[in-house]
Amino acid sequence: MMKPLYSGDTVDWTPLAGSELSTASQWLRISAMAMTHHAGIGHTGGDLSAADILATLYLGGVLQVRPDDPAWPERDRFIMSKGHCSGVFYSTLAARGFFPASTLKTYMDPMSVLNGHPDRNKAVGVEANTGPLGHGLPIAVGAALACRMSNMSWRVYVLTGDGELQEGSNWEAAMTAQHYGLDNIVVIVDRNRIQQGDFTESTIRMDPMVDKWRAFGFHTLEIDGHNHDALLAAFADAGSTKGKPTCIVANTVKGKGVSFAENNPAWHHGVPTREQLHAAAAELGVEVPWLV
Repeated sequence: MMKPLYSGDTVDWTPLAGSELSTASQWLRISAMAMTHHAGIGHTGGDLSAADILATLYLGGVLQVRPDDPAWPERDRFIMSKGHCSGVFYSTLAARGFFPASTLKTYMDPMSVLNGHPDRNKAVGVEANTGPLGHGLPIAVGAALACRMSNMSWRVYVLTGDGELQEGSNWEAAMTAQHYGLDNIVVIVDRNRIQQGDFTESTIRMDPMVDKWRAFGFHTLEIDGHNHDALLAAFADAGSTKGKPTCIVANTVKGKGVSFAENNPAWHHGVPTREQLHAAAAELGVEVPWLV
């Protein structure tokens, strides 16, 4: 069994790769589940599907950020548009050193800085308040335009859910990004094919997903969203693309790594019992954190 990524509040961080990145992703999964168990509410399935993407961005050295100087003007901006999956997002921020890992055990407690949806006025490292779906990409496009107008070189990354793309505001923002040729923005779609209550294709059909983004003028890549090497290569490709924005359609599994949650719409909102939490830890090959 892997021990928790943290043993205290001090995080010594260097970019991870290979098996280290895989191990960290598994820790992020069990951390998010422990937080949901603690709060009695959350979004387990989406936390688990997004873990590899967030681990690659923050722990794989893709995002240029300084946790000891979170307002560094030249930092890359990351916007968690699917803000309901805050458990895995906060776990990642803690892993990268933005705040003490012990803060995670206060998730959704009264007066905690870790709200159910990210709040930039409370949690260090959060760039935008998200939760109402369809807002993250418009904010990201505005940030990318501001970067260009300021003659800066930082980049903007935004993670959306696939069901979230049923909100029309995303496509207005996408048209704006291609109109201005915003090659400093990268959209990552967590394509897990499940949204609240049902599968996406039973709610409003999203396919052909890749064709849609290409039709909107994006350089579009389709990858396995649980393959860290594929993710790293896609982010490198996006960094070298000029003249148009990039969309990475990351095919993922809702509830990834936990058999009773995988591809099960009930686990969009599912909250693990203590027994389920320990069963998940055994499947993921990690220990349940001290949070519980």
